Amino acid sequence: MSSLHHSEETHAKLVARLPEATGKPMDEWFRVVQDGPSLTRFEERVHWLQDEHELSHSYATAVVHEYDKVRAARRVQ
Repeated sequence: MSSLHHSEETHAKLVARLPEATGKPMDEWFRVVQDGPSLTRFEERVHWLQDEHELSHSYATAVVHEYDKVRAARRVQ
């Protein structure tokens, strides 16, 4: 799956602050990732969000990690 470079606690705080910090809720960020280029590697998607959408590395990592978790959960159902 994805590789977090920070603790789960820090990740949860980033996810909670993301809508206020970026002006977009997580579901909008999921659409951005889904509609973006077909990058398969975690870090490629993080760097794309940083470059194209001016997200910090921490927020970009949080978005991609959450996106991957939701997709993985859908596959299991």
